[in-house]
Amino acid sequence: MADDAGGGRREYSIIVPTYNERLNVALIVYLIFKHLPDVNFEIIIVDDGSPDGTQDIVKQLQQVYGENRVLLRARLRKLGLGTAYLHGLKHASGDFVVIMDADLSHHPKYLPSFIRKQKETGADVVTGTRYVQNGGVHGWNLMRKLTSRGANVLAQTLLQPGASDLTGSFRLYKRNVLEDLISSCVSKGYVFQMEMIVRATRKGYHIEEVPITFVDRVFGTSKLGGSEIVEYLKGLVNLKEDWEQLFSLKKRLGPV
Repeated sequence: MADDAGGGRREYSIIVPTYNERLNVALIVYLIFKHLPDVNFEIIIVDDGSPDGTQDIVKQLQQVYGENRVLLRARLRKLGLGTAYLHGLKHASGDFVVIMDADLSHHPKYLPSFIRKQKETGADVVTGTRYVQNGGVHGWNLMRKLTSRGANVLAQTLLQPGASDLTGSFRLYKRNVLEDLISSCVSKGYVFQMEMIVRATRKGYHIEEVPITFVDRVFGTSKLGGSEIVEYLKGLVNLKEDWEQLFSLKKRLGPV
């Protein structure tokens, strides 16, 4: 059993939104503890009223690792990814915040690389990327790979975001930076991640990347469908229009 003593502030808060992740949540928690043996962290599970018993599993994990290391901050129903991070952030004590998926597509073995990269560079945001050397995807069919790659190429062309992987959601933020970005974002769902990194670039935050291999979920069903793809395209257009309006305003105002 993990040491339950030593509550209070943590250096890192790891926010993991869940919905019907009963088969994955115990393994993701175990792997986080395995790969961060000497790091002062807490895991904040934000569960959106999962009917499959996810919260029961988390409560069992609290008995093993301690309620001050594994925090369950449940909501009554699905309210969106952005609000899940905001909800988790309200309960976070860390100066740095990691966001990651519960379905094992984001392997905790990369967390030490995120932390090391931030310490070496002083970055405001460290983001995992599939689209640089040593990064990649495992378990996707050709169509899904083409869809993801195409979405990123389209976004790169229209938005020039300064990051290679816009749709990824495995990131480490300085807490104050995450608070600022979330307060600026208007998107929901899968567009939220893209808007976060675009706004980070526009605000001049220092972004670094770590190559990761994204692994398709082993247990459970993917939540990405046709409606999410349409939402992504709409969000992309809206962000481009917002940026063009801002750029036009800056040109009219001139230097200040």
